Amino acid sequence: MCSDPIRWQAMNVTSSLHRLLTRAARLSCRRIGSAGATAETLARHWRNVFQDGGVPEPKESSEILIAHALGAKTFRGLARRLARSPVSEDQLKRIEKMAQERLKRVPIQYIIGEWDFLDLTLQMRPPVFIPRPETEELVGLVLADCPGLRQSPEPRILEVGCGSGAVSLALLRNVPQARVLAIDKTEAAVNLTRDNAERLNLQHQIQILQQDILSDPAEHLLALGPVDILVSNPPYIFTEDLSSLDPEILRYEDRAALDGGPDGMDVMKAILRLAPLLLNPGGSVFLEGDPRHPDMVEEWLKNHPELQLQLLNVVKDFCSKARFIHLQRRDGPSSS
Repeated sequence: MCSDPIRWQAMNVTSSLHRLLTRAARLSCRRIGSAGATAETLARHWRNVFQDGGVPEPKESSEILIAHALGAKTFRGLARRLARSPVSEDQLKRIEKMAQERLKRVPIQYIIGEWDFLDLTLQMRPPVFIPRPETEELVGLVLADCPGLRQSPEPRILEVGCGSGAVSLALLRNVPQARVLAIDKTEAAVNLTRDNAERLNLQHQIQILQQDILSDPAEHLLALGPVDILVSNPPYIFTEDLSSLDPEILRYEDRAALDGGPDGMDVMKAILRLAPLLLNPGGSVFLEGDPRHPDMVEEWLKNHPELQLQLLNVVKDFCSKARFIHLQRRDGPSSS
């Protein structure tokens, strides 16, 4: 039970508002349905309901849900005839069910059960972390900064925290001769990555393991042999910043995939400690992080010279925020 009466009152108000919006939406939807609703009229209707309910990107949410309910990937993908023809009663019920989930701020990726990442369509299941557009740039950075990757006969890649498998599978699609090891600490993520690999017919080039690098012994990873590239979009949000995240993230996505600890670097530091043991000489580490992390990583490495990791490059994302870090293992024996 909530001990803060103000917070409890706010929760009650939010819950009451959601019930009112849901009731009004259902009544309005029934009226539309009885009048022979089309995809276009339903898109306008749910856009207004989502807007009144404070749902982000109400137009996009409405159009994506309706398109999927009618068997298309995008609203533009609907044939003009279908967009202007009355929907069936079953289709109307499906749209309403999906829209009610969106009003609860369930991420649209979980509602429709899939999402595009670069040229891949991946299954999505809660609570596995949903890949963001920025992470597409992480894949691009690996390919751009390692121009010899496509020519290498069998490069070995390790992804830490594979989630849905987006990064590993995108790299495999671009470098089909690669051998990828993808690890995640949760069974849900491991299973989803495996399902996506099979869906894309990439299951023979990827090994997927449940492994927590913060607590599990590293011997098993070491026994699998050295890698040329270690890539990760680790949990990197500062714990104190979690409360500012959108409800879609806080309520439904795995907190462990978000919370990077007090400085956002708990998993990042574990990766950097592990990297010299796993990387071939000259091998690379690619990390996605908070814009504060490049300077923090550089300072942390100064205090850990035994790791022999060199910061090569910091790359900004499409919002001009320092987001990606490229490090390289120096040649030569470790001084530890």
